[in-house]
Amino acid sequence: MADKTSQAAKRAEAYTTVPPTTIDRVEADGVRVFYRAAGDPSAPVVLLLHGFPSSSFMFRELIPRLAADYRVIAPDLPGFGFTEIPAERKYKYSFEGLASTIDAFTQALKLNRYAIYVFDYGAPTGLRLALAHPERVTAIVSQNGNAYEEGLGDAWAPIRKYWAEPTAENRKVIRDNVLTLEGTRWQYTHGVANPESVAPESYTLDWALLQRPGNIDIQLDLFLDYASNVKLYPKFQDYFRTSKPPLLAIWGKNDPFFIPPGAEAYRKDLPNAKVQFLDTGHFALETNVVEIASAMKDFLATGDSKQPASGSAARR
Repeated sequence: MADKTSQAAKRAEAYTTVPPTTIDRVEADGVRVFYRAAGDPSAPVVLLLHGFPSSSFMFRELIPRLAADYRVIAPDLPGFGFTEIPAERKYKYSFEGLASTIDAFTQALKLNRYAIYVFDYGAPTGLRLALAHPERVTAIVSQNGNAYEEGLGDAWAPIRKYWAEPTAENRKVIRDNVLTLEGTRWQYTHGVANPESVAPESYTLDWALLQRPGNIDIQLDLFLDYASNVKLYPKFQDYFRTSKPPLLAIWGKNDPFFIPPGAEAYRKDLPNAKVQFLDTGHFALETNVVEIASAMKDFLATGDSKQPASGSAARR
């Protein structure tokens, strides 16, 4: 009986030491940005930037694993999750636009220095922030977040065709083959040893939000604009060489979109970059959050990112 009581006490202590994750919204760039946050507001900040077709929900298991040591903040990008854009804002959905909104979001929360976790669409968004404010970015964790041509896998073929010929026919091919429930599920389960281990609420939530009026066209516009990111790759790479940010590339090696050579390529410009591969797919957090959190904590503890990074968070 004493052993059971002791075990229960330890479990209770573990629960009380995990900072709670809150949800909030803040006005930035004429947008009502939804975000999740946890951790001491005075702690160093880790800004988590999700990708297509997800939202800050993808970080639900990572946030509590980092929040004891960091102020962890995960916004929903415009067009995703629960971020709201008034019709009168006449928002232009482009990666430049996403980056401008997230830049305004960091200013609204008075985040002066932060490490960034970039995944998928979060990579060109976060790296644009780094280009604009290199002094603010203390470190980069790239989880299947690409910045090199060699990192683009064969799964980009129909999208490349769309870039070259942005016709209604090529737009329809992507709509009918990518922007479907099965296409969304495939992104989560491809390359995963046990696809049934992926929580169904992840891709089901994504699909439900994709089906909101007008959202499919928003996503098709962003697919087309992704070509602007590829054109920026040389500038991203120059930033790496010039600013030399500490970088961890932790990669689901079975990702059909952003393939392992993209992770290895970081070492061309950042010879000290840490590169780690996981035997999983694109959404590596769904299967390997424990390994990713552990690698992040080891990486961030050794770098400049341990310095205090923010002012107080202003909520609205």
